[in-house]
Amino acid sequence: MTAVYTITSGLHDEQSVARLSDQFLQGVFPEGEYEFKGADFSDFGSHELDLIYVRTGGAEGIFKGLLPEMLSRGIERYYLLTSGKSNSLAASLEILSYLRQQGLKGEVLHGSPEYLQERVHTLETVASARKKLRGTRIGVIGQPSDWLIASHADPMAVTDKLGARLVEIPMEELLQEIAKAPAENAPSSEPMADNVRRSYPGATQIYHALEKLVARYELGTFTLRCFDLLTAVGNTGCLALASFNADGIPASCEGDVPALLSMMIAQALTGVTGFQANPSRIDVETGEMLFAHCTVPFNMVTSWQYDTHFESGIGVGIHGNLPEGPVTVFKVDGKLNRHFAAEGELLYNQYEDNLCRTQVVLRLQPEDARYFLTNPIGNHHIILPGHCKALLEELL
Repeated sequence: MTAVYTITSGLHDEQSVARLSDQFLQGVFPEGEYEFKGADFSDFGSHELDLIYVRTGGAEGIFKGLLPEMLSRGIERYYLLTSGKSNSLAASLEILSYLRQQGLKGEVLHGSPEYLQERVHTLETVASARKKLRGTRIGVIGQPSDWLIASHADPMAVTDKLGARLVEIPMEELLQEIAKAPAENAPSSEPMADNVRRSYPGATQIYHALEKLVARYELGTFTLRCFDLLTAVGNTGCLALASFNADGIPASCEGDVPALLSMMIAQALTGVTGFQANPSRIDVETGEMLFAHCTVPFNMVTSWQYDTHFESGIGVGIHGNLPEGPVTVFKVDGKLNRHFAAEGELLYNQYEDNLCRTQVVLRLQPEDARYFLTNPIGNHHIILPGHCKALLEELL
């Protein structure tokens, strides 16, 4: 819930100011979904989003007097809601300038009712996402795959910037759980090759073993060094990861923690973890790109079928078809200092047997496609449905 606090100069008539305030806030919150706190700042900073409605000019000194107490609560960003009346905007600009001089962050929220509704909704969504991310325990089951030489994460940065914590879990513990996990036969109604059908029970054992670790370590998300399973148990984690992601528990392949951080952020903001995939072909002149991987969340596809894992030719991989239309490609680095977000269109799905099983062709702007060849953040990137670049960048 958003809370609205007010500061008002004593030179103004309270009755007139209150009447104008009610009209203004009805335009910003047409559904009335906010908590009006007035001039009582005693619990400022305790809500997902706190707005300071600067109702009149001459309120700058009042804000300056309140600031030390707010700083003592660790608040470093301030949102100043302003109207076009009673010199509200002028006072807000002075306050924001003062905040900048103190090395603090802030923003003046000013504009049409429609703009303010959209902006407040964005800030509420981001605030809610930050709350979801805080305290998340991130399982790292095994280390990143040996070839991911640029895809490690800084544990301190993860804690400082997301409020989350990395939890290292030895691969041997997962293998012990797989050995005693229940197995499920492949659904008889699902068409699949005989070798895939034979691998299906083992793939479900991997899923149930991961369930145990998620519960034991109270994980909100995890990444898996999945290629070790090829030799250890003769199977793959693709089916398990597709299932966890569909259930809202972000799970990345190959021990790729930056990819997982990207999926966590996406899930917190949009409700979808996204499809972790790597570029296979790029045309920088047209911006068309082919992305592929062997696992895709079941809740992102219109249809799917079971196949083998591409590189090994064993186990259970997922060949899914994603809806055509708007998409966003997203990635953060392991220190959360840098990110890439680009909006584009998913043109079509394809299938070639010499690539990972889910294959999609996107079109980005040529300059965005060129990023992959000049300054990429690793190879794995996250494909999200819809255009959500502004939301991602607001959080970061």
